[in-house]
Amino acid sequence: MNKLHDINSKPLDFTALSELIFTEKKLKLSPESIEKIEKCRLYLDKKLEKHAAPIYGINTGFGSLCNVKIDNNNLQKLQENLVMSHACGTGRKVDKRIVKLMLLLKIQSLSYGHSGVQRETVERLIDFYNNDIIPVVYEQGSLGASGDLAPLAHLSLPLIGKGDVYFNDEIVASDIVLKQFNWSKIELKSKEGLALLNGTQFMGAYGVHLILKSYKLSYLADLIGALSLDAFDGRMEPFNELLHFIRPHNGQIKTAQRIKDFLENSEIAGQHKEHVQDPYSFRCMPQVHGASKDALNYCKNVFSTEINSVTDNPIIFTEANEIISGGNFHGQPLALAFDFMGIAMAELGSISERRTFQLISGQRNLPPFLVKNPGLNSGLMIPQYTAASIVSQNKQLATPSSVDSIVSSNGQEDHVSMGANGATKTKQIVDNIETILAIELLNASQALHFRKPLKSSAFLESFLEMYRSEVPFIENDTILSTEIKKTVSFLTNMNIDNEELF
Repeated sequence: MNKLHDINSKPLDFTALSELIFTEKKLKLSPESIEKIEKCRLYLDKKLEKHAAPIYGINTGFGSLCNVKIDNNNLQKLQENLVMSHACGTGRKVDKRIVKLMLLLKIQSLSYGHSGVQRETVERLIDFYNNDIIPVVYEQGSLGASGDLAPLAHLSLPLIGKGDVYFNDEIVASDIVLKQFNWSKIELKSKEGLALLNGTQFMGAYGVHLILKSYKLSYLADLIGALSLDAFDGRMEPFNELLHFIRPHNGQIKTAQRIKDFLENSEIAGQHKEHVQDPYSFRCMPQVHGASKDALNYCKNVFSTEINSVTDNPIIFTEANEIISGGNFHGQPLALAFDFMGIAMAELGSISERRTFQLISGQRNLPPFLVKNPGLNSGLMIPQYTAASIVSQNKQLATPSSVDSIVSSNGQEDHVSMGANGATKTKQIVDNIETILAIELLNASQALHFRKPLKSSAFLESFLEMYRSEVPFIENDTILSTEIKKTVSFLTNMNIDNEELF
Protein backbone atom coordinates (compact mmCIF):
# COMPACT_ATOMS: atom_id res chain seq x y z
CA MET A 1 0.00 0.00 0.00
CA ASN A 2 1.23 3.50 -0.86
CA LYS A 3 2.20 5.20 2.41
CA LEU A 4 2.33 8.68 0.87
CA HIS A 5 -0.57 10.99 0.16
CA ASP A 6 -0.08 13.64 -2.51
CA ILE A 7 -1.46 17.07 -1.70
CA ASN A 8 -3.04 18.12 -4.98
CA SER A 9 -6.18 19.64 -6.47
CA LYS A 10 -8.13 16.36 -6.37
CA PRO A 11 -10.95 16.78 -3.84
CA LEU A 12 -10.58 14.96 -0.54
CA ASP A 13 -13.59 12.76 0.17
CA PHE A 14 -14.44 11.03 3.42
CA THR A 15 -13.41 7.60 2.19
CA ALA A 16 -9.96 8.95 1.32
CA LEU A 17 -9.77 10.84 4.62
CA SER A 18 -10.69 7.73 6.58
CA GLU A 19 -7.99 5.71 4.80
CA LEU A 20 -5.43 8.50 5.21
CA ILE A 21 -6.06 8.66 8.95
CA PHE A 22 -6.37 4.90 9.54
CA THR A 23 -3.21 3.97 7.60
CA GLU A 24 -1.26 6.96 9.00
CA LYS A 25 -0.06 8.07 5.58
CA LYS A 26 2.59 10.76 5.28
CA LEU A 27 1.99 13.89 3.20
CA LYS A 28 3.93 15.44 0.34
CA LEU A 29 3.24 18.31 -2.01
CA SER A 30 2.58 17.32 -5.61
CA PRO A 31 4.48 19.17 -8.37
CA GLU A 32 1.14 20.77 -9.29
CA SER A 33 0.71 22.22 -5.80
CA ILE A 34 4.32 23.40 -5.60
CA GLU A 35 3.89 25.30 -8.87
CA LYS A 36 0.65 26.93 -7.70
CA ILE A 37 2.10 27.99 -4.32
CA GLU A 38 5.30 29.42 -5.82
CA LYS A 39 3.47 31.20 -8.65
CA CYS A 40 1.10 32.91 -6.22
CA ARG A 41 3.93 33.99 -3.88
CA LEU A 42 5.94 35.42 -6.78
CA TYR A 43 2.88 37.32 -8.00
CA LEU A 44 2.36 38.86 -4.54
CA ASP A 45 6.01 39.88 -4.18
CA LYS A 46 5.95 41.63 -7.56
CA LYS A 47 2.63 43.28 -6.73
CA LEU A 48 4.05 44.80 -3.55
CA GLU A 49 7.08 46.17 -5.42
CA LYS A 50 4.81 48.21 -7.70
CA HIS A 51 1.70 48.79 -5.58
CA ALA A 52 1.85 51.61 -3.07
CA ALA A 53 -1.87 51.67 -2.19
CA PRO A 54 -3.07 49.71 0.87
CA ILE A 55 -4.17 46.10 0.32
CA TYR A 56 -6.08 44.67 3.29
CA GLY A 57 -4.04 42.33 5.46
CA ILE A 58 -0.97 42.56 3.25
CA ASN A 59 0.27 46.05 4.06
CA THR A 60 -2.48 47.17 6.47
CA GLY A 61 -3.58 46.40 10.00
CA PHE A 62 -6.29 43.83 10.67
CA GLY A 63 -9.96 43.90 11.59
CA SER A 64 -11.04 47.41 12.52
CA LEU A 65 -7.39 48.52 12.01
CA CYS A 66 -7.74 47.79 8.28
CA ASN A 67 -7.20 51.44 7.37
CA VAL A 68 -3.78 51.65 9.04
CA LYS A 69 -1.07 51.44 6.34
CA ILE A 70 2.07 49.48 7.34
CA ASP A 71 5.50 50.33 5.97
CA ASN A 72 7.00 47.59 3.76
CA ASN A 73 9.99 47.29 6.10
CA ASN A 74 7.66 46.14 8.89
CA LEU A 75 5.62 43.53 7.00
CA GLN A 76 7.45 40.53 8.52
CA LYS A 77 7.03 41.94 12.03
CA LEU A 78 3.37 42.61 11.24
CA GLN A 79 2.79 38.93 10.46
CA GLU A 80 4.57 37.64 13.57
CA ASN A 81 2.71 40.14 15.74
CA LEU A 82 -0.54 38.93 14.22
CA VAL A 83 0.15 35.28 15.10
CA MET A 84 1.26 36.07 18.65
CA SER A 85 -1.51 38.55 19.45
CA HIS A 86 -4.23 36.19 18.23
CA ALA A 87 -2.96 33.19 20.19
CA CYS A 88 -5.32 33.74 23.10
CA GLY A 89 -7.17 30.42 23.24
CA THR A 90 -8.45 29.15 26.58
CA GLY A 91 -10.22 26.13 28.00
CA ARG A 92 -9.40 22.48 27.44
CA LYS A 93 -6.75 21.32 25.00
CA VAL A 94 -8.12 20.09 21.68
CA ASP A 95 -7.81 16.34 21.01
CA LYS A 96 -4.50 15.70 19.21
CA ARG A 97 -6.32 13.78 16.45
CA ILE A 98 -8.36 16.86 15.65
CA VAL A 99 -5.31 19.15 15.68
CA LYS A 100 -3.58 16.80 13.23
CA LEU A 101 -6.63 17.13 10.99
CA MET A 102 -6.34 20.92 11.33
CA LEU A 103 -2.79 20.67 9.99
CA LEU A 104 -3.95 18.54 7.05
CA LEU A 105 -6.81 20.87 6.16
CA LYS A 106 -4.68 24.01 6.44
CA ILE A 107 -2.05 22.42 4.18
CA GLN A 108 -4.76 21.45 1.69
CA SER A 109 -6.27 24.95 1.62
CA LEU A 110 -2.90 26.69 1.20
CA SER A 111 -1.90 24.29 -1.59
CA TYR A 112 -4.46 25.70 -4.04
CA GLY A 113 -2.26 28.73 -4.72
CA HIS A 114 -4.64 31.51 -3.72
CA SER A 115 -3.12 32.42 -0.33
CA GLY A 116 0.28 33.89 -1.13
CA VAL A 117 2.29 31.79 1.32
CA GLN A 118 5.85 30.61 0.82
CA ARG A 119 6.43 27.00 -0.14
CA GLU A 120 8.68 26.72 2.94
CA THR A 121 5.76 27.54 5.21
CA VAL A 122 3.59 24.77 3.77
CA GLU A 123 6.48 22.30 3.80
CA ARG A 124 7.07 23.01 7.49
CA LEU A 125 3.41 22.30 8.27
CA ILE A 126 3.87 19.01 6.40
CA ASP A 127 6.99 18.31 8.49
CA PHE A 128 4.91 18.80 11.64
CA TYR A 129 2.22 16.45 10.33
CA ASN A 130 4.63 13.74 9.18
CA ASN A 131 6.67 13.75 12.38
CA ASP A 132 3.66 13.90 14.72
CA ILE A 133 4.66 17.32 16.02
CA ILE A 134 1.19 18.47 17.02
CA PRO A 135 0.68 22.06 18.19
CA VAL A 136 -1.21 22.58 21.44
CA VAL A 137 -4.53 24.24 20.58
CA TYR A 138 -7.36 25.25 22.93
CA GLU A 139 -11.09 24.74 22.52
CA GLN A 140 -12.24 28.27 23.33
CA GLY A 141 -11.54 31.51 21.51
CA SER A 142 -13.02 31.29 18.01
CA LEU A 143 -16.19 33.10 16.95
CA GLY A 144 -16.23 31.03 13.76
CA ALA A 145 -16.38 34.15 11.63
CA SER A 146 -13.13 35.84 10.56
CA GLY A 147 -11.74 32.36 10.42
CA ASP A 148 -10.91 30.31 13.50
CA LEU A 149 -8.43 33.00 14.51
CA ALA A 150 -7.35 31.94 18.02
CA PRO A 151 -7.10 28.18 17.38
CA LEU A 152 -5.26 28.71 14.10
CA ALA A 153 -2.88 31.15 15.79
CA HIS A 154 -1.92 28.40 18.25
CA LEU A 155 -1.57 25.99 15.32
CA SER A 156 0.81 28.46 13.64
CA LEU A 157 2.95 29.52 16.61
CA PRO A 158 5.47 26.65 16.23
CA LEU A 159 6.31 27.90 12.72
CA ILE A 160 7.96 30.91 14.35
CA GLY A 161 9.38 28.94 17.29
CA LYS A 162 6.65 29.94 19.74
CA GLY A 163 4.04 28.01 21.68
CA ASP A 164 3.95 24.36 22.70
CA VAL A 165 3.63 21.09 20.81
CA TYR A 166 2.93 17.46 21.58
CA PHE A 167 6.01 15.41 20.71
CA ASN A 168 6.80 11.86 21.83
CA ASP A 169 3.73 11.92 24.11
CA GLU A 170 4.94 15.00 25.96
CA ILE A 171 4.15 18.70 25.77
CA VAL A 172 7.34 20.51 24.78
CA ALA A 173 8.21 24.10 23.88
CA SER A 174 8.26 24.28 20.08
CA ASP A 175 11.68 25.96 19.88
CA ILE A 176 13.20 22.88 21.56
CA VAL A 177 11.69 20.60 18.90
CA LEU A 178 12.86 22.91 16.10
CA LYS A 179 16.43 22.66 17.44
CA GLN A 180 16.13 18.88 17.72
CA PHE A 181 15.28 18.67 14.00
CA ASN A 182 17.79 21.40 13.10
CA TRP A 183 15.00 23.56 11.66
CA SER A 184 15.10 27.35 11.61
CA LYS A 185 11.93 29.25 12.40
CA ILE A 186 9.94 30.40 9.37
CA GLU A 187 10.48 34.08 8.50
CA LEU A 188 6.91 34.98 7.64
CA LYS A 189 6.47 37.21 4.62
CA SER A 190 3.63 39.62 3.81
CA LYS A 191 0.14 38.15 4.20
CA GLU A 192 1.39 34.80 5.54
CA GLY A 193 0.20 35.31 9.08
CA LEU A 194 -3.24 36.24 7.84
CA ALA A 195 -3.31 33.25 5.46
CA LEU A 196 -2.50 30.97 8.38
CA LEU A 197 -5.04 32.48 10.79
CA ASN A 198 -7.95 33.16 8.45
CA GLY A 199 -9.74 29.97 7.54
CA THR A 200 -12.18 27.43 8.94
CA GLN A 201 -9.79 24.56 9.67
CA PHE A 202 -10.67 24.34 13.39
CA MET A 203 -14.36 23.88 12.53
CA GLY A 204 -13.47 21.78 9.49
CA ALA A 205 -11.29 19.38 11.49
CA TYR A 206 -14.03 18.92 14.08
CA GLY A 207 -16.46 18.36 11.24
CA VAL A 208 -14.32 15.65 9.62
CA HIS A 209 -13.73 13.92 12.96
CA LEU A 210 -17.40 14.03 13.90
CA ILE A 211 -18.72 12.94 10.48
CA LEU A 212 -16.46 9.88 10.52
CA LYS A 213 -17.47 9.00 14.07
CA SER A 214 -21.17 9.77 13.53
CA TYR A 215 -21.45 7.52 10.48
CA LYS A 216 -19.93 4.70 12.52
CA LEU A 217 -22.30 5.36 15.41
CA SER A 218 -25.24 5.47 12.99
CA TYR A 219 -24.28 1.99 11.78
CA LEU A 220 -23.89 0.80 15.38
CA ALA A 221 -27.29 2.27 16.31
CA ASP A 222 -28.83 0.03 13.64
CA LEU A 223 -26.79 -2.97 14.75
CA ILE A 224 -27.50 -2.58 18.46
CA GLY A 225 -31.11 -1.65 17.72
CA ALA A 226 -31.47 -4.94 15.82
CA LEU A 227 -30.06 -6.79 18.84
CA SER A 228 -32.54 -5.02 21.10
CA LEU A 229 -35.41 -5.83 18.74
CA ASP A 230 -34.64 -9.54 18.94
CA ALA A 231 -34.02 -9.34 22.69
CA PHE A 232 -37.48 -7.75 23.07
CA ASP A 233 -39.01 -10.41 20.80
CA GLY A 234 -39.98 -7.68 18.36
CA ARG A 235 -41.90 -8.00 15.10
CA MET A 236 -40.31 -7.73 11.66
CA GLU A 237 -43.26 -6.33 9.70
CA PRO A 238 -42.24 -2.66 10.30
CA PHE A 239 -39.08 -3.33 8.26
CA ASN A 240 -40.89 -4.58 5.17
CA GLU A 241 -39.67 -2.67 2.12
CA LEU A 242 -43.24 -2.14 0.91
CA LEU A 243 -43.76 0.34 3.75
CA HIS A 244 -40.66 2.32 2.98
CA PHE A 245 -40.92 2.50 -0.79
CA ILE A 246 -44.14 4.52 -0.40
CA ARG A 247 -42.33 7.00 1.88
CA PRO A 248 -38.97 6.85 0.17
CA HIS A 249 -36.62 8.84 2.37
CA ASN A 250 -33.17 7.42 1.65
CA GLY A 251 -32.17 7.00 5.29
CA GLN A 252 -35.45 5.30 6.15
CA ILE A 253 -35.06 2.75 3.33
CA LYS A 254 -31.42 2.11 4.22
CA THR A 255 -32.17 1.59 7.93
CA ALA A 256 -35.02 -0.84 7.30
CA GLN A 257 -32.94 -2.89 4.87
CA ARG A 258 -29.92 -2.93 7.16
CA ILE A 259 -31.94 -4.15 10.17
CA LYS A 260 -33.59 -6.83 8.01
CA ASP A 261 -30.15 -7.97 6.87
CA PHE A 262 -28.82 -8.04 10.43
CA LEU A 263 -31.73 -10.23 11.55
CA GLU A 264 -31.86 -12.57 8.56
CA ASN A 265 -32.80 -16.13 9.63
CA SER A 266 -33.05 -15.21 13.32
CA GLU A 267 -34.95 -17.92 15.18
CA ILE A 268 -36.27 -15.34 17.64
CA ALA A 269 -37.50 -13.00 14.90
CA GLY A 270 -39.14 -15.91 13.10
CA GLN A 271 -41.10 -17.30 16.02
CA HIS A 272 -44.84 -16.68 16.56
CA LYS A 273 -45.61 -13.40 18.38
CA GLU A 274 -48.39 -12.97 20.91
CA HIS A 275 -48.22 -9.16 20.74
CA VAL A 276 -49.59 -7.24 17.77
CA GLN A 277 -47.33 -4.15 17.91
CA ASP A 278 -44.04 -2.96 19.34
CA PRO A 279 -43.34 0.42 20.97
CA TYR A 280 -42.16 3.19 18.66
CA SER A 281 -38.54 2.91 19.83
CA PHE A 282 -38.45 -0.48 18.04
CA ARG A 283 -41.12 -0.10 15.36
CA CYS A 284 -39.99 3.33 14.16
CA MET A 285 -36.24 2.72 13.94
CA PRO A 286 -36.30 3.16 10.13
CA GLN A 287 -38.04 6.52 10.43
CA VAL A 288 -35.97 7.88 13.36
CA HIS A 289 -32.55 6.42 12.55
CA GLY A 290 -33.22 7.17 8.89
CA ALA A 291 -33.91 10.86 9.49
CA SER A 292 -30.59 11.13 11.34
CA LYS A 293 -28.85 9.43 8.40
CA ASP A 294 -30.32 11.98 5.98
CA ALA A 295 -29.21 14.82 8.26
CA LEU A 296 -25.69 13.38 8.44
CA ASN A 297 -25.60 13.13 4.67
CA TYR A 298 -26.42 16.84 4.38
CA CYS A 299 -23.69 17.67 6.92
CA LYS A 300 -21.17 15.45 5.11
CA ASN A 301 -21.81 17.35 1.88
CA VAL A 302 -21.28 20.70 3.64
CA PHE A 303 -17.98 19.60 5.15
CA SER A 304 -16.86 17.95 1.90
CA THR A 305 -17.24 21.30 0.16
CA GLU A 306 -15.54 23.20 2.97
CA ILE A 307 -12.41 21.08 3.34
CA ASN A 308 -11.73 21.39 -0.39
CA SER A 309 -12.07 25.18 -0.40
CA VAL A 310 -9.94 28.30 0.03
CA THR A 311 -11.17 30.06 3.16
CA ASP A 312 -8.57 32.69 4.07
CA ASN A 313 -8.64 36.39 3.16
CA PRO A 314 -7.80 38.31 1.05
CA ILE A 315 -7.67 35.79 -1.79
CA ILE A 316 -5.24 36.09 -4.67
CA PHE A 317 -6.21 35.32 -8.25
CA THR A 318 -3.01 35.42 -10.27
CA GLU A 319 -4.61 34.75 -13.66
CA ALA A 320 -7.21 37.49 -13.19
CA ASN A 321 -4.63 39.86 -11.61
CA GLU A 322 -6.98 40.38 -8.66
CA ILE A 323 -6.56 40.42 -4.89
CA ILE A 324 -10.06 40.28 -3.42
CA SER A 325 -11.04 40.82 0.19
CA GLY A 326 -14.25 38.93 0.90
CA GLY A 327 -15.80 36.62 3.47
CA ASN A 328 -14.91 33.01 2.63
CA PHE A 329 -13.72 32.61 6.22
CA HIS A 330 -17.24 33.00 7.62
CA GLY A 331 -18.34 29.77 9.27
CA GLN A 332 -22.10 30.03 8.80
CA PRO A 333 -22.47 26.93 6.58
CA LEU A 334 -20.53 24.90 9.15
CA ALA A 335 -22.32 26.42 12.13
CA LEU A 336 -25.69 25.35 10.77
CA ALA A 337 -24.34 21.90 9.92
CA PHE A 338 -22.95 21.39 13.43
CA ASP A 339 -26.29 22.32 14.97
CA PHE A 340 -28.12 19.97 12.59
CA MET A 341 -25.65 17.17 13.31
CA GLY A 342 -25.97 17.65 17.06
CA ILE A 343 -29.75 17.44 16.92
CA ALA A 344 -29.67 14.40 14.62
CA MET A 345 -27.20 12.51 16.79
CA ALA A 346 -28.97 13.45 20.03
CA GLU A 347 -32.08 11.73 18.61
CA LEU A 348 -30.16 8.48 18.10
CA GLY A 349 -29.33 8.60 21.80
CA SER A 350 -32.87 9.46 22.80
CA ILE A 351 -34.45 6.48 21.03
CA SER A 352 -31.65 4.16 22.19
CA GLU A 353 -32.35 4.98 25.83
CA ARG A 354 -36.05 4.20 25.31
CA ARG A 355 -35.17 0.73 24.02
CA THR A 356 -33.02 0.19 27.08
CA PHE A 357 -35.94 1.25 29.28
CA GLN A 358 -38.23 -1.27 27.58
CA LEU A 359 -35.73 -4.11 27.94
CA ILE A 360 -35.44 -3.76 31.73
CA SER A 361 -39.16 -3.31 32.33
CA GLY A 362 -39.96 -6.98 32.96
CA GLN A 363 -42.08 -7.40 29.83
CA ARG A 364 -42.24 -10.29 27.34
CA ASN A 365 -40.85 -12.98 29.62
CA LEU A 366 -37.72 -11.00 30.47
CA PRO A 367 -36.88 -10.70 34.19
CA PRO A 368 -37.04 -7.20 35.73
CA PHE A 369 -33.70 -5.44 35.24
CA LEU A 370 -32.36 -8.44 33.31
CA VAL A 371 -30.94 -10.37 36.26
CA LYS A 372 -31.71 -13.89 37.47
CA ASN A 373 -32.39 -12.98 41.07
CA PRO A 374 -34.02 -9.51 41.13
CA GLY A 375 -34.39 -8.05 44.58
CA LEU A 376 -31.15 -9.39 45.96
CA ASN A 377 -29.63 -8.08 42.75
CA SER A 378 -30.50 -4.69 41.23
CA GLY A 379 -29.20 -5.92 37.88
CA LEU A 380 -29.26 -3.34 35.09
CA MET A 381 -31.59 -0.92 36.85
CA ILE A 382 -29.13 1.94 37.20
CA PRO A 383 -27.37 1.99 33.79
CA GLN A 384 -30.73 3.20 32.43
CA TYR A 385 -30.50 6.12 34.88
CA THR A 386 -27.06 6.90 33.47
CA ALA A 387 -28.35 6.76 29.89
CA ALA A 388 -31.30 9.00 30.81
CA SER A 389 -28.94 11.53 32.40
CA ILE A 390 -26.73 11.63 29.30
CA VAL A 391 -29.74 11.90 26.99
CA SER A 392 -30.96 14.88 29.01
CA GLN A 393 -27.54 16.51 28.78
CA ASN A 394 -27.57 16.01 25.01
CA LYS A 395 -30.93 17.76 24.78
CA GLN A 396 -29.38 20.76 26.53
CA LEU A 397 -26.29 20.66 24.29
CA ALA A 398 -28.43 20.41 21.15
CA THR A 399 -29.65 24.00 21.59
CA PRO A 400 -28.30 25.72 18.45
CA SER A 401 -25.15 27.85 18.64
CA SER A 402 -25.68 29.43 15.24
CA VAL A 403 -28.62 31.57 16.35
CA ASP A 404 -26.22 33.68 18.47
CA SER A 405 -23.92 36.47 17.32
CA ILE A 406 -21.82 38.95 19.31
CA VAL A 407 -20.22 41.98 17.63
CA SER A 408 -16.41 42.06 17.65
CA SER A 409 -13.49 44.15 16.34
CA ASN A 410 -15.14 47.50 17.05
CA GLY A 411 -18.12 46.62 14.90
CA GLN A 412 -16.15 45.63 11.81
CA GLU A 413 -17.06 41.99 12.43
CA ASP A 414 -20.70 42.55 13.29
CA HIS A 415 -22.11 39.10 12.53
CA VAL A 416 -20.36 35.92 13.61
CA SER A 417 -21.38 32.27 13.21
CA MET A 418 -20.41 30.80 16.61
CA GLY A 419 -19.65 27.65 14.62
CA ALA A 420 -16.62 26.83 16.77
CA ASN A 421 -18.85 26.57 19.85
CA GLY A 422 -21.18 24.42 17.75
CA ALA A 423 -18.21 22.19 16.91
CA THR A 424 -17.06 21.60 20.49
CA LYS A 425 -20.49 20.94 21.91
CA THR A 426 -21.46 18.66 19.02
CA LYS A 427 -18.35 16.64 19.79
CA GLN A 428 -19.64 16.20 23.34
CA ILE A 429 -23.02 15.06 21.99
CA VAL A 430 -21.42 12.53 19.64
CA ASP A 431 -19.10 11.19 22.36
CA ASN A 432 -22.15 10.84 24.61
CA ILE A 433 -23.97 8.77 21.96
CA GLU A 434 -21.19 6.18 22.10
CA THR A 435 -21.85 5.74 25.82
CA ILE A 436 -25.64 5.58 25.40
CA LEU A 437 -25.29 2.91 22.70
CA ALA A 438 -22.83 1.01 24.90
CA ILE A 439 -25.44 0.91 27.65
CA GLU A 440 -28.05 -0.37 25.20
CA LEU A 441 -25.64 -3.07 24.00
CA LEU A 442 -24.97 -4.13 27.60
CA ASN A 443 -28.73 -4.49 28.14
CA ALA A 444 -29.55 -6.12 24.81
CA SER A 445 -26.83 -8.73 25.16
CA GLN A 446 -28.01 -9.50 28.70
CA ALA A 447 -31.63 -9.82 27.55
CA LEU A 448 -30.74 -12.14 24.66
CA HIS A 449 -29.28 -14.58 27.18
CA PHE A 450 -32.81 -15.13 28.49
CA ARG A 451 -34.08 -16.06 25.00
CA LYS A 452 -32.04 -19.28 24.94
CA PRO A 453 -32.21 -21.86 23.51
CA LEU A 454 -33.53 -19.74 20.61
CA LYS A 455 -30.81 -17.91 18.71
CA SER A 456 -30.62 -14.64 16.88
CA SER A 457 -29.17 -14.42 13.35
CA ALA A 458 -25.78 -15.90 12.55
CA PHE A 459 -24.39 -12.38 12.07
CA LEU A 460 -25.64 -11.09 15.42
CA GLU A 461 -24.60 -14.27 17.26
CA SER A 462 -21.09 -13.81 15.85
CA PHE A 463 -21.09 -10.18 16.97
CA LEU A 464 -22.28 -11.22 20.44
CA GLU A 465 -19.56 -13.84 20.70
CA MET A 466 -16.90 -11.16 20.09
CA TYR A 467 -18.56 -8.90 22.63
CA ARG A 468 -18.88 -11.65 25.24
CA SER A 469 -15.14 -12.32 25.01
CA GLU A 470 -14.67 -8.87 26.55
CA VAL A 471 -17.86 -8.29 28.55
CA PRO A 472 -19.31 -11.50 30.06
CA PHE A 473 -22.92 -12.16 31.06
CA ILE A 474 -23.70 -10.58 34.45
CA GLU A 475 -24.85 -13.28 36.89
CA ASN A 476 -24.82 -11.12 40.02
CA ASP A 477 -24.38 -7.45 40.83
CA THR A 478 -21.00 -6.02 40.00
CA ILE A 479 -19.48 -2.57 39.44
CA LEU A 480 -21.31 -1.65 36.26
CA SER A 481 -19.25 1.42 35.34
CA THR A 482 -16.45 -1.06 34.57
CA GLU A 483 -18.70 -3.02 32.22
CA ILE A 484 -19.88 0.18 30.53
CA LYS A 485 -16.28 1.33 30.00
CA LYS A 486 -15.34 -2.06 28.54
CA THR A 487 -18.34 -1.86 26.23
CA VAL A 488 -17.42 1.66 25.07
CA SER A 489 -13.88 0.42 24.40
CA PHE A 490 -15.26 -2.54 22.43
CA LEU A 491 -17.31 -0.19 20.21
CA THR A 492 -14.44 2.29 19.81
CA ASN A 493 -12.09 -0.44 18.62
CA MET A 494 -14.55 -1.92 16.12
CA ASN A 495 -13.42 -1.39 12.54
CA ILE A 496 -16.21 -1.11 9.97
CA ASP A 497 -15.55 -1.02 6.23
CA ASN A 498 -16.11 2.33 4.55
CA GLU A 499 -18.45 0.61 2.09
CA GLU A 500 -20.76 -0.15 5.01
CA LEU A 501 -20.59 3.36 6.43
CA PHE A 502 -20.99 5.76 3.50
